[in-house]
Amino acid sequence: RQEAIEARFAALAQSGAELNGRVAGMTEWLGSRQTDLARVVADRLDSVGARLGAGLETQAQTTGENLGKLNERLAVIDAAQARLTEMTREVVSLKDILSNKQARGAFGQGRMEAIVRDGLPAGAYDFQFTLTNRARPDCVIRLPGDARLLAVDAKFPLEGFSALRAARDDEGRKNGQARVRADVGKHVKDIAERYLLPGETQDIALMFVPSEAIYSDLVEHFDDVVQKAHRARVVIVSPTLMMMAINVAQAILRDARMQDEAQAIQAEVGKLVNDVRLLGDRAAKLETHFRQAQEDLSGIGAASQRIARRGERIEAMDFSGEGEAEPPDLMRLARGAE
Repeated sequence: RQEAIEARFAALAQSGAELNGRVAGMTEWLGSRQTDLARVVADRLDSVGARLGAGLETQAQTTGENLGKLNERLAVIDAAQARLTEMTREVVSLKDILSNKQARGAFGQGRMEAIVRDGLPAGAYDFQFTLTNRARPDCVIRLPGDARLLAVDAKFPLEGFSALRAARDDEGRKNGQARVRADVGKHVKDIAERYLLPGETQDIALMFVPSEAIYSDLVEHFDDVVQKAHRARVVIVSPTLMMMAINVAQAILRDARMQDEAQAIQAEVGKLVNDVRLLGDRAAKLETHFRQAQEDLSGIGAASQRIARRGERIEAMDFSGEGEAEPPDLMRLARGAE
């Protein structure tokens, strides 16, 4: 039994040694595999890190470019905001001007004066001209062939339109419309009474409205006021209609100037026709002189040819012979040859 037990222990020891060898081999294989795995993981981490760095660099560059473009757009937005702020201040200033009656009158006067100055010569208009009744229209226009003046008024009442636009209910709009009719009607009446003077002014006067929008509202919604102004011989004009009227006056002035200078133009044309006639006569005389000169040149050529032929005949004569002969009479020979 003891031997059997020893044999079993020896077999167990041998199995343990084999197991230890296998465990050592497995440990060595696992160590090599772990090294390979660590190397692969390190390579992968390096590759991922390189790609992540390149991506982050590209993303940073793109982000920088986008930020630059964003800054440019913000600069444009800031400039637009500054311009919008400036326009807001100008609109507020214009609103203040239009809310003040005197300032609004100066605004309409300035716009009307600019239109008149651009379209008419200096002697065809006057600003703040005093009439015989001590009234002073904003502008008078002189038309050719007529000593009467065309009066223009630029002080348009705007308070009624402001009240009408500020109205929020039917009652407010009704009151605004009534005020517009009253203000414009009174202004038309004042113009007719002050600026329509028989023998001194034209049969009509112009009431200048400095805004196209207000003129459009007046024509569209207050036709009765416009018709009342026409019956009072007061024509309401917008800046566009004022420019058209100025263009018509300019054409009339140009036609009158042409008629005034028609006689001088006809005299100049007569002188020009006379000069052309004299030029034709002198050209005819010059042509006669040229023809005579040509005939003289032809005669000179024919005479030179005749002289040359006579010289040849003289050269062809034989003067040899006995004794001395009497010299020939050259004039006789020439007459004989002729």
